[in-house]
Amino acid sequence: MILKPQEISSINDTGRPKMATVKVLHLVNGEHYSGAERVQDLLAMALPRFGYSIGFVCLKPDRFPTSRESVSAELHSLPMKSKFDLGCVNRVVEIFRQGGYRVLHAHTPRTLLIGRLAAKKLECPLIYHVHSPVGRDSEKGLRNWFNSKFEKWSLRGVDRMICVSTSLAGYMEELGHSTELLSVVSNGVPVLDDLPRRSVPEHPWTIGTMALFRPRKGTEVLLRAIATLKEQGGSVKLRAVGPFETPEYQSEIMALVDELGIADRVEWTGFQRDVNNQLRQMDIFVLPSLYGEGLPMVVLEAMANGVPVVASCVEGIPEAVRHQTDGLIFEPGNPDDLAAKLSQIVDNVTLWNRYRESSLARQRTKLSDLSMARGVAEIYDEVLRFKH
Repeated sequence: MILKPQEISSINDTGRPKMATVKVLHLVNGEHYSGAERVQDLLAMALPRFGYSIGFVCLKPDRFPTSRESVSAELHSLPMKSKFDLGCVNRVVEIFRQGGYRVLHAHTPRTLLIGRLAAKKLECPLIYHVHSPVGRDSEKGLRNWFNSKFEKWSLRGVDRMICVSTSLAGYMEELGHSTELLSVVSNGVPVLDDLPRRSVPEHPWTIGTMALFRPRKGTEVLLRAIATLKEQGGSVKLRAVGPFETPEYQSEIMALVDELGIADRVEWTGFQRDVNNQLRQMDIFVLPSLYGEGLPMVVLEAMANGVPVVASCVEGIPEAVRHQTDGLIFEPGNPDDLAAKLSQIVDNVTLWNRYRESSLARQRTKLSDLSMARGVAEIYDEVLRFKH
C-alpha cells in the first residue's frame, strides 16, 4: 500500500501505518444479538486500531442496539416494515453523506438490498459479509431458495464479499460468484488475559451449550446424547444458555426433555449478557448444529475461555476446532456419536487438559478479534485503493 507522507502519523501497535480515520457505515438487521451481531460489535471496537471507525444503521432494531458493547459507535434505527420496504434507502444515503462515510458494509440479504441501492446513488464501495449459507439457513426449503436467489441478485455490483470461513467461500463459488470477489477473513474474539485457574472438573461434569435455540442448532441431538449418558451411568448435567427463536419450538423441546426423562439433568438459563461468565461454568462446550454455520463465534469464545469443544462436522466448524487436537468433531444429527465423544473426555482428564491448552493457544494466535479486524481493514484498503 502506497501512502502519501501526510497520511502517515506513526506506526501503531498492529504494525500498520497509522492513517487518518476512514468511516465505514455498517448496515445490520439488529433483531438478535448472537453470532453475526457479535462480529459486527467486535469490529466496531477493534477496527479503529487499523484506521477505520464504524457506524451502524439497524433495519430491524431490537436486541442489538441495547446489547452491543460498542456504545461509542454511532447508531441509527431505521425500522423496515417488510423485506421490500425501500423507504429507508434515501435516509441511508443522507446518513452516509452527512457522516462523512466512505464505505458501505452489509451483513444480511435484507441489508444487502438496501446497501446496493444506496451504493448506486452514492457511487461508493459496497462490501458484503457472508456469515452463513443463506440457502441452508433453515428447514424451510422454499424460503431458503428464495433468500438464496434474492441474495444472488442483490450481489450484482458488490465490490467484495467477506466469507468467514473457507468452506463458506467454496459455497459462494458454487453459486457462481467470481473468486476474484471472494475473500476469507476468519471470525475472531478477544484474547482473555484474566482467565481464572481451573481445576480438574468434579462430578457431575457440566456439559454446556449456547445458542439462539432453533431447529437447525440440533438441540434435540444434544438432549438425546445426555439421555444416553444418563442411561450409561454418566455423571453429567446440561447447562443450556440462550433464548428460543419461538415459543412453539420451546414447547417442542420441553416436551422432548420430559419424554427423555432428563428434566433433572438440564438447566435452561435464557439469554445471558455475560458470555464469558457462562462459559466458565461449563466443563465441555457442545455445538450440535445440523447445518447453516459459517464460523460460529460461540465456539471461538469457548476456546478463548479454555473450554474444550465437541462440535458437529458442519461447514466452518472443523476450520476452528481441529479434531483430536483442540477438541472433538462428531457426525451431525448422530446423538450416539456425540455421547461417545463426550465420554472420551469425561473419562480422560488428561485429554481434557490437552484440548483446553491447545484451544487457548489456537484462539490467541489465529482467531482473535484483532486478527479479524486486521483482515477486514486490509480489504477496505484494497477496495478504496481500487476505487481511487
